[in-house]
Amino acid sequence: MSNSASAAQVQSVDRAISVLELLARGEAGITEIAGELGVHKSTVSRLVSVLEARGLVEQLGERGKYAIGFGVVRLAGAATGRMDLTKLGQPVCQSLADSFGETVNIAVHDAGVAINITQARGSAAVSAVNWIGRRTPLHATSSGKVLLAHLPDDERRRLVSLPLDAYTEHTVVDGSKLLAELEEVAAKGHASCFEELELGLHAVAVPVRGHRGEVVAAMSASGPSYRLSRQRVDEIVPAMSTAAADLSAQLGYFAG
Repeated sequence: MSNSASAAQVQSVDRAISVLELLARGEAGITEIAGELGVHKSTVSRLVSVLEARGLVEQLGERGKYAIGFGVVRLAGAATGRMDLTKLGQPVCQSLADSFGETVNIAVHDAGVAINITQARGSAAVSAVNWIGRRTPLHATSSGKVLLAHLPDDERRRLVSLPLDAYTEHTVVDGSKLLAELEEVAAKGHASCFEELELGLHAVAVPVRGHRGEVVAAMSASGPSYRLSRQRVDEIVPAMSTAAADLSAQLGYFAG
């Protein structure tokens, strides 16, 4: 592609965004939009036609003015959903952290890793590690296993087939064994990790669902192995599941 053609495409994108920003302020016709942007009406007609075909703008009646379409809501859904998850999840995490005395996080799947977006520390937490923004392996964390277990089958198998790093002697790096464990995670409704990411660190996670019932995040509690024992993990799972269900309901999901 020539430099001139590339520049023309960039200009078209810029103008299309300008159209959306203009319509975000209110309805407008082709002539009005052309006047605002300082371009010919035929240029605006082409831009609006493409945006309308993608559902980003809609015409209000035959030969009427144009307005923002519901396609914009669809595009914004992912971003607003994550912002809602962070905002709504913080008090839920803090309540659990206060109850357990351990660190509680919410993580989401991002390009083959789990990334923590919310954290709360309990009074008994001995570490001041800030996990927010930290990218952790899916196969070696409780949150990661929850997220893996609820991916589409093809994507889950693809990720599990990749080379899996061993962070400790307890990390599951055999793909077949990991897939079997993920089936159990989906069936049980929670995942646990015992010294798989770091020696002396235990964790347990449960799924958080979006309004369509899809798993959008995992909420985990982690702590030192001498305090967050396997038995204690089993004891706190019900409270975590209840909290995750409450958060899911706030995100618009209601179990049948």
